[in-house]
This record gives sequence, structure tokens and C-alpha cells, in this order.
Amino acid sequence: MNSELRTSTRPVITGIVSVVLLLGSLHVLALRTQLLSRQGGLTHISNGLSYKTYYFEQEIDHFGFFVNGTFKQRYLLADQYWHQGSGPILFYTGNEGDITWFCNNTGFMWDAAEELGAMLVFAEHRYYGESLPFGKDSYSDAKHLNYLTSEQALADFAVLIKGLKSTIPGAQNSPVIAIGGSYGGMLAAWMRMKYPHVVIGALAASAPIWQFTDMVPCGTFYKIVTEDFHGSGLGCSESIGSSWKAIDNMSSTAEGLEWLSSNFSLCAPLKRQEEAAVFKSWLQETWVNLAMVDYPYEANFLQPLPRWPIKVVCQYLTAPTAPDKQLLHGISQAVKVYYNYTGNAECLNISQTATGSLGYMGWYYQACTEMVMPMCTDGVQDMFEPQKWDFGAFAEECQALFGVRPRADWADTVYGGKNIKAHSNIIFSNGGLDPWSGGGVTKSLSESLVAIMIPEGAHHLDLRYNSNYDPESVLNARALEKKYFKLWIKQAAANGP
Repeated sequence: MNSELRTSTRPVITGIVSVVLLLGSLHVLALRTQLLSRQGGLTHISNGLSYKTYYFEQEIDHFGFFVNGTFKQRYLLADQYWHQGSGPILFYTGNEGDITWFCNNTGFMWDAAEELGAMLVFAEHRYYGESLPFGKDSYSDAKHLNYLTSEQALADFAVLIKGLKSTIPGAQNSPVIAIGGSYGGMLAAWMRMKYPHVVIGALAASAPIWQFTDMVPCGTFYKIVTEDFHGSGLGCSESIGSSWKAIDNMSSTAEGLEWLSSNFSLCAPLKRQEEAAVFKSWLQETWVNLAMVDYPYEANFLQPLPRWPIKVVCQYLTAPTAPDKQLLHGISQAVKVYYNYTGNAECLNISQTATGSLGYMGWYYQACTEMVMPMCTDGVQDMFEPQKWDFGAFAEECQALFGVRPRADWADTVYGGKNIKAHSNIIFSNGGLDPWSGGGVTKSLSESLVAIMIPEGAHHLDLRYNSNYDPESVLNARALEKKYFKLWIKQAAANGP
């Protein structure tokens, strides 16, 4: 949920949550999956990271026999640190977006690879980036989208791992650890649950595997967002809470709409009062994104931002009882911290709130089928306008948009919900600042289902590179995660191939 787990409002679908956020039968190997020539890999160097790009022939449908087509799944491979014949494989379970973006934002894996002598593999999730099962027709209708599921994606990962181990000299007995953040973290945990014979363990960072129907209160997510702003400046969350009524007042006149458009430097001016709803949704998503990327240093995960960006934003939000124009001018300055920290933006586009590397429509579809994550606000425990979770309305909008209806309880049925104590070797890491932690595993369930909390951490901070600005809690978390990796590798070696 990067995938990043994210919330999104375009197109407007009641309660849909994007994870900026976010399986398989082994007999498929005997059919038609074959590794493409390893001589054809293209070497890329980005942000100092060197890796090769390959493509793997995957079945479109791992669980049926009627559709026997294949597609090329992209994956990235880095073996400069790998101890051939003995080193492990750290396998990133790709999220809802371009895999190169996640590769460039997961520095912890590169640090761990050097220490462990590991090979790195970043596998792209089907229907995202370049891994399109039906090419340009992949999103054309519900029939073509039918194979976009977490189960099919996990099957891709399992088949890919088996294929790599059977074709790369020296990799046959390499233990594999699944790693992912947000929706990718959910997939890493589920990978260990569903395919324990393929991966020896998993690190599920900021993975809200319990953000589903009847598992956590629907208001938890937005309550944590509010707490982040409340703790970062006097009057900050209260100013945001007051802004919604102020926007309603201003948008009631043509003069007010013009003032809002000018003050917020909007690329497309607001023309009608009805457009205020879209404007407010854009603001709401902006506050959510800031909560996810409230990192202790400058970063450009969703947008280029200063260190501790919420504290910077809150400097403009100190007068919740001020007149409407004064209050909203502060809101506009706060918003520009997120959208124009570099000073290069000529105007603000309310149709986009994060990097274009994330696959919006793919996640909308997944949220409309099996990734049903109820969310609500009440305006009391949070700083947002009240909005109830209405599954019926949500289902109708999914039907109108995609021609499908969501299965509210499917995640509980297929992945076990909160009944997961029978599993082993999974680390669940969560940041105290991350709103997705409300749907994550924040207390250890057994000796091998371990929860690591990072009080000063935002969304999967532990997966990022070490920094001089890192709080001690995240440095300790990374050290503990690598300690478990070494334990799992030792156990695997003792148990033999």
C-alpha cells in the first residue's frame, strides 16, 4: 500500500485507497516460462546504483488452463555484491508502479547486499511499468484486467524465483528473502505465507495487511495523519480543520473562486462552486502524502521536500480562527511546500499529487476488487470533513467505472486476516508517523513473527538509505532486520537444500 500506499481521489471513488501504496503454482515452470537470454540484459546506472534489466516470460493466468498466453515481466538484477554459490538473494516484491522507481528508493537493500554478499532482484508487478499482460490493451476493459490480482502477482514472483535459481550458475541453493514496502510489503509478507518453500523469510515494511473490512476501525488512518500535524505545530491541525468551511465560503462566489485559483496558483482556475469538492479532495490527499513522507532529511519520494516537511508546513498554519482569506493564504503557502519546494513549478495541478511512476488506474481496479480498505473521517478525532464508509456506494462506483464489484472479505479469506500465528520468519516494521501503521502488525505475534516500531519513522523509512539525519530508532531497526536475515540464512544452511 506505495506505494506507495497512497490515498487518491481521481477518479472520485468513495473510500478507495491507493497503496502510495503496494503467488503461484510451481508446475507452471514445466510449461512455458523460460528465462530470456541473460546476455541481453541492459546495464543501468541511476543514483549510483548499477543493475541490469531483464524480462521473464510469465503465464497470464497461473490458476486456470483456458488462457494460455504469456507476457514479459520486467525485473532488475544487481549481482556486484553477490557471493556466487553461497550468497543469498534479496527479492523485492514489486508495488503498484514502475519498478525502477522502487529500486531507486530502496537503499537498505543495497546496504544489506554488500554486508550479506547478496544478489538483488527487483521484480515488477504485473500490469505496472512495462509488465503489461496485454500490451496497450491491458486496461481496455474488465476482461483484460481480470488477471490483475495480488494472487497472480505472487505467483509471478514464485515462478520467477524458481526460474532464476535454475538458470543462474551458483544460485540453485541460494536462500531467498522477500522484501517490500507498503503494498510491496504486504506482498512480501503474503509471499512468505503462501510460498514458504520459495522464500525463507520476509521483511514487510509499512505493510497494512490488516487495513481491511472489520480488522481495524475505518477512522484509524486519518486519525494518525491528524496526530502528525497536531504534534508538529501549535494550531496546525486545527487550521486545516477550519479550512474546509473557509473554502466553502470562498467558493460560493465567482470572486472567491478567482481568489482561490490565484492564491493557490492553480494551473486550471476554479470556475464553478461544484469544483470545490475536487479542490478539497486534492488538499486532503496532499496532507496524507505529507504524513507518509515526513522524513528527517530532504527527499523526493513523492515530491521534492525539505527535511521534516510537516514542521515546515505547520509554520504557515498557526491561526485556525483567522478570517477566511488569512487562513487560506496560510494553507496555500503550506501546500506550496509540498508542490513547489524547488521553486520550479509555474502552477499547481490539482489532478496529480505524487510521482507519475505510480500506477493510479491499476490500483483503482485492485481497490475495486480484492483490496477493499474501508476508510472514514468524523471531523472530531481527525482534521477532515466527516465522511462515512459506505460500501454500497463504493461498490456502485466500482461497477460504473470497471464493471466489477468488490469482495469485501476476500483479503481475510485468502490471506488469513489476523489469524496468521501459524506462519513464521516475517518482520513487520512500522513507523510511528506513518498513517498506514494503523493497519499494520505493530506487536510481535511470536518469536518469528516480529514487529519493529520506529517512533520517528514515516512510510517505510527503514527501507531507505542510511543518512546522517536518521533517528537512532531507524538505524537500530535496520541493524535488527539484518540480524534476522543472517539468522534465517544460517537456519536455511543448517536445514540443507
